Amino acid sequence: MLYLVGLGLGDAKDITVKGLEVVRRCSRVYLEAYTSVLTVGKEALEEFYGKKLILADREEVEQEADNILKDADVSDVAFLVVGDPFGATTHSDLILRATSLGIPYRVIHNASILNAVGCCGLQLYKFGETVSIVFWTDTWRPESFFDKVKKNRQNGMHTLCLLDIKVKEQSLENLINQDQRQPVFYPRGRKIYEPPRYMTVNQAAQQLLEVIQNQRARGEEPAVTEETLCVGLARVGAEDQQIAAGTLQQMCSVALGGPLHSLVITGGSLHPLEMEMLSLFPVPEASSGPQSTEGPRP
Repeated sequence: MLYLVGLGLGDAKDITVKGLEVVRRCSRVYLEAYTSVLTVGKEALEEFYGKKLILADREEVEQEADNILKDADVSDVAFLVVGDPFGATTHSDLILRATSLGIPYRVIHNASILNAVGCCGLQLYKFGETVSIVFWTDTWRPESFFDKVKKNRQNGMHTLCLLDIKVKEQSLENLINQDQRQPVFYPRGRKIYEPPRYMTVNQAAQQLLEVIQNQRARGEEPAVTEETLCVGLARVGAEDQQIAAGTLQQMCSVALGGPLHSLVITGGSLHPLEMEMLSLFPVPEASSGPQSTEGPRP
């Protein structure tokens, strides 16, 4: 049996009782380590679960899934996912691969940011399509996600923005020059990875403001402005969870601490109860300066 086990959003103890029982009886346990991270490291999970974990990076999950599925037809294999197993399409692909090999599977669900975002007081049924905001580069600055934000706003729906995570990524320079480096220091075939980065609410807000400016320069009327009410969230589910509600401009400097961050763009007209709840999370007056993109290694 292949088990896909959701770990929840906080720490090692957020796994369900059912999920913990599965983990402890499996012969191999993989920890998916690139779509999200917990606030604790691999060692803390191993200590609590009483089981050795095998880190599964993007390359292994997407290109070498057969290694994960090996012998899963005759033994129990667990694949652990931060949040809920269906929070990323990659995990649906793993199920399809298992099914094609005749391997049965079972999913153990858990909380994810898609429902835990309700902690800020915005009503879940008023959320529209979720979008992802990626790190811009000098040559790649996509704005297409903004169309979905506009559509949500037109329908009076909130937009949950999932912010980019870069874990075990190679820079373009490393990809191009990898085989040209001296073999004494960089053996042929060795991949050089960049340090992990996690987008902050500050960075996402700054990119959104640039999209707004670009639209105005093109003569368009942006659906979101500097004064649009937004909500920044950090480390949802952890003991040091942070929430701040303010304008998009304020989100550029609000201090929410370390990863992971999420951003909500409100849908315009809010229910009085939503407004009352958001009043519990004012932007701290001491907020200043963009927050670090560095975070715990998965």
